Amino acid sequence: MTMRQLPGTVPVSAILTEETFDVADALARFSVSAKGAGAIVSFQGITRPETKGGEPLDRLVLEWHPRLTEISLHQIAQAGADRFAARAVTVVHRCGVILSGETIVLVAVAGDHRRDAFLAADYLMDRLKTDAVFWKREEGAFGSRWIEPTQRDQHDRTRWNHDQSQN
Repeated sequence: MTMRQLPGTVPVSAILTEETFDVADALARFSVSAKGAGAIVSFQGITRPETKGGEPLDRLVLEWHPRLTEISLHQIAQAGADRFAARAVTVVHRCGVILSGETIVLVAVAGDHRRDAFLAADYLMDRLKTDAVFWKREEGAFGSRWIEPTQRDQHDRTRWNHDQSQN
């Protein structure tokens, strides 16, 4: 028998930080909240060394509104937990100055089975790329320029718009 959590009753954590963080430590802490899970899936996003156009990238700057950004991260994390009946979800997202090569985001999902955990992590990343409240700027020898979610990001986001029962 599969145990299903009621929406909003699972441990959901959304952390916004300007500091670098230890991914292994965050995952170890997360696994404690994943009691009874049959699967834990995680995704670690790292700031690339180049822009999409191939120019060397020194850093990303993610500007944020403390309250609005925190709310958006928590709502996205909760939506993923509810939609995929996760046992636990955590999102750790950097803001401020993020150097090339540094971790920008960690998503971890605990579920009864691997398929739902993978789907939930994928869903969360698609939502974070398009719906989290950040203003992103890339900086390098080319100067500084604002960036928006790409058409691919938007396309990836729309694939989740179908009825939940089809997951």
